[in-house]
Amino acid sequence: MLILPATADTVAGFLAAADSAPEELSTIANVMPCPPMPFVPEDQHGKLVILGLVAYAGGPEAAAPVLAAFRSLATPIADMLRPMSYQELFPPEDPDYHPIAVGRTFFLDRVDRDVAGRIVERLQEHAATTDAQMVVAQLRALGGAMARVPVDATAFAHRKSRILATIAALVGSRDALPPHEDWVRTMMAELEQGNTGRYVNFLLDEGPEAVRNAFPGETGKRLAAIKRRYDPTNLFHRNQNVAPSQS
Repeated sequence: MLILPATADTVAGFLAAADSAPEELSTIANVMPCPPMPFVPEDQHGKLVILGLVAYAGGPEAAAPVLAAFRSLATPIADMLRPMSYQELFPPEDPDYHPIAVGRTFFLDRVDRDVAGRIVERLQEHAATTDAQMVVAQLRALGGAMARVPVDATAFAHRKSRILATIAALVGSRDALPPHEDWVRTMMAELEQGNTGRYVNFLLDEGPEAVRNAFPGETGKRLAAIKRRYDPTNLFHRNQNVAPSQS
């Protein structure tokens, strides 16, 4: 983790650095109020930060100048970047952790200073005026090797999309969800840039249109034809469902 203060400049700079980095680097930028983690100074708890997850698949010497671009965005609040094994990237999950959340995932073409400023402002407003346990905008820079796979080669049809964004709120009970659902939808609509694609692994119960946007055009037609061949009665329908084609 690399934790930085979240401002319009640092959020836009983080995405710009991720976009221009070599393919050995992968990042996730979580823009959110800072949790009360023991390694973070107490005066930073609750302040808006970039909780950056950064992985460089290479040696420390090659990584140093790449990571310097992120460290130079602002004085880090916490800098835990270090050489580590692949297995260490995936610590054990708490089996008793069952978050209640609402979220929407969509694609963006850019997160420039204007977009970053709106993200920061909306998160600050919602965090200050609601009972959410956490609000977050997660931004994943795409591209690299995955973008070189032909669009029609797999069920994932969004190879040319630049950024995967998720807006989410975690709450204490299902009864607390409605106002946060409205906020998530409103923020998504404000940030939307004309890319209607969706990422199926992050879809919630959002209806058939969202599934169509996850598998658009010829991709959806191919999947429906496969479904007709192997599951013509749509037995396996308790999912983000692709119905069998009729012909």
